[in-house]
Amino acid sequence: MKTSRPKLEEIARIAGVSKATVDRVVNARPGVQQHTRIHVLKVMEDLSGESATGSTRRIRLDFALPGGHNAFIADLALHLERQATQRGDVDLHIHRFEDIEPGRIAATLDSFRNTSDGVGFIGLDSPVVREAVRGLIASGVSVLTLVSDISHVGRISYVGIDNRAAGRLAGYLIGRFLPGANGKVALIAGALAYRGHEEREMGFRHIFSERFPDMEIIAPPEVREDPDRAYEEVSDLLDQYPDLLAIYCIGAGGEGVGRALIEKGRAGSVVFIGHDLTDQTRAYLLDGVMDAVIDQNARVEARDAIDRLVRAIRGETDIPQVTVRIQSVFPENIPSEI
Repeated sequence: MKTSRPKLEEIARIAGVSKATVDRVVNARPGVQQHTRIHVLKVMEDLSGESATGSTRRIRLDFALPGGHNAFIADLALHLERQATQRGDVDLHIHRFEDIEPGRIAATLDSFRNTSDGVGFIGLDSPVVREAVRGLIASGVSVLTLVSDISHVGRISYVGIDNRAAGRLAGYLIGRFLPGANGKVALIAGALAYRGHEEREMGFRHIFSERFPDMEIIAPPEVREDPDRAYEEVSDLLDQYPDLLAIYCIGAGGEGVGRALIEKGRAGSVVFIGHDLTDQTRAYLLDGVMDAVIDQNARVEARDAIDRLVRAIRGETDIPQVTVRIQSVFPENIPSEI
């Protein structure tokens, strides 16, 4: 166990923050959110060897994430691996389930009962998945939800954005982009069995009814997080509604939405709002295909998920419950890194 004072570079690397943030925490200066300050102080405590638990055993963490070609999920998996490598006290295993189907997700969770210390996952809010989570917790495994929450299961924490607020933000942006407009707006749902997607739809519909009642929401069938399905549905919508004002894509179908807008010659004339800053959505913003991306920081989510699981496994009870900050990204404020 280390006894020398850790360097700022080492603290920043393991905590997943900048050296400037560590310096502010060390010198008690303002400009750092409270949950970040607590996280940095905990890393400093562990590195200096002053932790009361003092265990050096590597902790096994399992993360179950959807498969397919979702670029955001791929980024999240990459950041989870990087954070685990930087920390050095975690044995990380990532599992991908190809089917968005409750039984498959529940079976994946059940397989962790006798092998894992902690589990983080993105899952459907369904009875069989909830029961699998309860079984994991009963067996002594710490469980955390990512990106989309699950109700009434006793998980230690949820790491992700406020999805209802994100849906309201999407509606607000469309209403402000089209002041006084009267017409149709398309809602492209990914998979509403995800509680996060359901909450985004709820927020989106509520703000339109409250603030922009002259706009009518039309919603084709769910695209099941499949860009090709999104492409087909949006292509049909653009043919059916030549005066369509805007599109909000709740989930991972944004690539298909953009492709349809380009092929139909409607890119730039139809307001397009989607989620998650990836290589593709970044390109769509720069090309004028998308007007805004509602982003959640995959690096921060990976860092917080691992940190909260490790703290719970080590017996801490003050696990943070703060949601991840929502960021609106436009062509003029695209960050230098995804």
